[in-house]
Amino acid sequence: MNKHLFRSLILVCLISLAFLLPPQTSGTDKEDLRPSILAGRWYPRSRDALAQTIQRLLSKAETPIFNGELKAIIVPHAGYSYSGYVAAHAYKLLSKKQFRRVILIGPSHRMGFRGVSVNLQAGYETPLGIVPVDQEMARKILNTGPNIRWLRKAHAFEHSLEIQLPFLQTVLHNFKIVPIIMGQQDFETCLNLANTLVQVLKDAKDTLLLASSDLSHYHPYNKANALDHQFIKDLQRFDPRGLSKNLMLGKCEACGGGPVITALLASKAIGADQAIILNHANSGDITGDRNQVVGYLSAALIKSSDTGPRPK
Repeated sequence: MNKHLFRSLILVCLISLAFLLPPQTSGTDKEDLRPSILAGRWYPRSRDALAQTIQRLLSKAETPIFNGELKAIIVPHAGYSYSGYVAAHAYKLLSKKQFRRVILIGPSHRMGFRGVSVNLQAGYETPLGIVPVDQEMARKILNTGPNIRWLRKAHAFEHSLEIQLPFLQTVLHNFKIVPIIMGQQDFETCLNLANTLVQVLKDAKDTLLLASSDLSHYHPYNKANALDHQFIKDLQRFDPRGLSKNLMLGKCEACGGGPVITALLASKAIGADQAIILNHANSGDITGDRNQVVGYLSAALIKSSDTGPRPK
């Protein structure tokens, strides 16, 4: 066979094959979804069982009555059997709200990296459906702030954000999320991220900040409570710098201290002036084993109103 003819036939075959193959998906393709890694482990796998679990937790939770503008919530991120009841106190506040976007900020448990990672995948899957990512806002944050990038691996097996989603799917409707994982939690990183969020959001009325954090880890019950109460004291003072200092000194503990500090800084910049502690407990309160416990807290950061009750 003529050499030139042979090469032409190969080229035609390759071109034809390219049309037959499915297109390659980019990192932000609509089908690029993050699958659930917690269903059947940290919360029920069945849609009905999960919905019933969340409704049961919400029905038991109590929330204070206050006049003010909710800017952020702080919630734990253990399995629902451990911290779900504590978390439900914060999520019950959202049942009558109209937030269209939730900025979720959590710590990186499984991967160390510099700065912050914003997820650009199209959505997160849970047994309750798909939660879409606000990719436009995610890119704005990515392109605005220093040391912010997208590391797919940082989000692939991180539980601190996914555990929040079924609650959000239950209490909110037609909302999108921006998932942010902090590889570093020093004060400068928190300040840079908070300033970026304030700049990009511009006090958006339909956006909620969510900081995901557990408190003290694996101490005896009484010591854990002492550490957690120091954290609560700094939170109630609305003192992000003081909280950062006490976390560094070991006067309190939080695996998501950086997300909480970031939420304090950002919400304070857009008018929040009060932190309301909604519930606090630890694993010893649930299991009865008080030898090595993990602390959990839910709180709300609000811009107080000049009228109406101010909850303590």
